[in-house]
Amino acid sequence: MSDLFDSGAAAQEPVKGPRPLADRLRPQKLSDVIGQSQVLGEGAPLEVMLSSGSLSSLIFWGPPGVGKTTIARLLAHETDLHFVQISAIFTGKPDLLKVFEAAKMRRQNGQGTLLFVDEIHRFNKAQQDGFLPHMEDGTILLVGATTENPSFELNSAVMSRAQVLVLERLELADLERMAQRAERELDKALPLDGPAREALLEMADGDGRALLNLIEQVSAWKSDHNLTPPELSKRLQRRAANYDKSGDSHYNLISALHKSVRGSDPDAALYWFARMLEGGEDPRYLARRITRMAVEDIGLADPQAQAVCLQSWETYERLGSPEGELALAQALTYLALAPKSNATYVAYKAARRTAKETGSKPPPKHILNAPTSLMKDQGYGSGYAYDHDAEDGFSGQNYFPDEMERPSIYEPVERGFERELKKRQDYFSKLRAQRRE
Repeated sequence: MSDLFDSGAAAQEPVKGPRPLADRLRPQKLSDVIGQSQVLGEGAPLEVMLSSGSLSSLIFWGPPGVGKTTIARLLAHETDLHFVQISAIFTGKPDLLKVFEAAKMRRQNGQGTLLFVDEIHRFNKAQQDGFLPHMEDGTILLVGATTENPSFELNSAVMSRAQVLVLERLELADLERMAQRAERELDKALPLDGPAREALLEMADGDGRALLNLIEQVSAWKSDHNLTPPELSKRLQRRAANYDKSGDSHYNLISALHKSVRGSDPDAALYWFARMLEGGEDPRYLARRITRMAVEDIGLADPQAQAVCLQSWETYERLGSPEGELALAQALTYLALAPKSNATYVAYKAARRTAKETGSKPPPKHILNAPTSLMKDQGYGSGYAYDHDAEDGFSGQNYFPDEMERPSIYEPVERGFERELKKRQDYFSKLRAQRRE
């Protein structure tokens, strides 16, 4: 029976006609793979699995162009498994059934199947569940590839049956090795001077396949001298940075931005802000998150911070892009250099937690209004001390439920304006203790 998506004899016939450089340089053994030593090196997970002859189902998580497909193909070769590749984008339920049926027949004939599923996160829950019985009975050894966080995108049942291996974007040294390998294959050096060569590697943004595509373009140029970075930029558009506004890059970069502000580093904050804008992020989303930073991390240490954020947001709405983005950058710089306090944020969470724990305890009767005679007879408002009539404008009465021990919720820090608030709180605490004596 012929396989759907077969990678058998027909796929191994020599390809006639031109082949892309990336295909010509595809590694033929695992030792040829550039980078990913954290999974392929000595003592790393794949090396241990192969040396012990116990390869398990895997999920490769990493950005594009770092070798997920290549490593999967070579694993099949190393373990004498039949390699079948499908993409979740183009594969439906009927196609999957054919793949599983062919794998069963292959298993009956004594050969296992390594099923490589590209973009596995695009399969829905029911489709992912469909892999489970075939993984459990050994019909297939599943190797999935995803650019999204598998913790969020893959079923827990699939995750429990596969080991997640993280593949990393290629470093500049890895890309340089790849460029040298490409020059040997092309039998000529790239027409670039040193800085232009480094700029080309930067353009690839850690993506090996993108680099080889760029090299293929550059190698075809006719030039009587080595090109400089400006000449390279003029001939070759810079590759857009990897940024998915709804995926991991989005959450990773906003996390980096927020933590840079919290860490009082305006340079890093502006860098991540620019990275997100370059990736196409909506400035309104950033305005909202910047305002949240003021509330969460600056708080009452600088009460003006929130107003600065709201004003910058309003300025952006009036000016639009790109002029309005400067106002957001200004607010971001202000926040990074402002005194920090999360005391109110911590107090708010503590208050919510205490409210849940204490249930429906009523307020003390002396602070309840008594608009009817019945309520007066029940003691509502009885004994209430009007603070403005008290010494220092402070009665020191209890405002928590009678049977509840007074908790300490808001604890201001000794930074910024909150230092003044701490003095006031200590003052009222001292008066409260005196009034109760």
